[in-house]
Amino acid sequence: MLAIRTRRRKAAALATAAVLAGLAAPSLAATPATATTTTNTDYDSTYYKDAIGKTGTGLKSSLHTIISDQTKLSYSAVWDALKATDEDPADSGNVILVYSGASRSKSLNGGDSGDWNREHVWAKSHGDFGTATGPGTDLHHLRPSDVQVNSDRGNKDFDNGGSAVDNGGGSLTDSDSFEPRDAVKGDVARMIFYMAVRYEGEDGFADLEVNGSVDNGSNPYIGKLSVLKAWSDEDPPDAFEEHRNQVIYDDYQHNRNPFVDHPEWVESIW
Repeated sequence: MLAIRTRRRKAAALATAAVLAGLAAPSLAATPATATTTTNTDYDSTYYKDAIGKTGTGLKSSLHTIISDQTKLSYSAVWDALKATDEDPADSGNVILVYSGASRSKSLNGGDSGDWNREHVWAKSHGDFGTATGPGTDLHHLRPSDVQVNSDRGNKDFDNGGSAVDNGGGSLTDSDSFEPRDAVKGDVARMIFYMAVRYEGEDGFADLEVNGSVDNGSNPYIGKLSVLKAWSDEDPPDAFEEHRNQVIYDDYQHNRNPFVDHPEWVESIW
């Protein structure tokens, strides 16, 4: 399995390079690639040194310790941070919206129709952490989203199937689940896995875990585990996601999403 994932990752990297070579205009439908100078092993001898070689619960515990060392943002500061982390590489005045893939002006942040707002990919009601500094403001799962599409997602778990979401870029939804567009399915999964490792019941917040269910309500769980694992495998990290991880690390929280750097760790833990 590891060899297969490695080949997929190399293939994705080659495809990304080809996109970068021909990028000339903003894309309104797909997550664009952007240059990155890191690889998934750049931090193995430094940042991840205490996790390398471990598997299962030992790996999860080590990663939790590593990524818990972070700078925390206020919820108001998230607005400006997202303008940097999710900037459209083809138009520096815009951000890319996570579920629709649309490129929208950075100035259109707010709560009205046509605006973009701050989507909690791990729905904030799952664990009841709201917008509190910590899980409620963690950039590794906060993304710009169209206001209406964000509302359509609500606090639903993730699963395959449903009806098309209006202006959702190919996203689907039904009564108890949401399926993002193909280009960000892996991104969504890796954000969920990050949250499940980062927040383990400390600092007064709930122990967040991924499970095999949907319709988890206000419980500190999000599913569907088998689907999220498949999404992570089928949609490996691209240059946009890797660049986002780097910006968060360099300029804001100073911690990383380990599943962007090492997507094979998903299978090792779950």
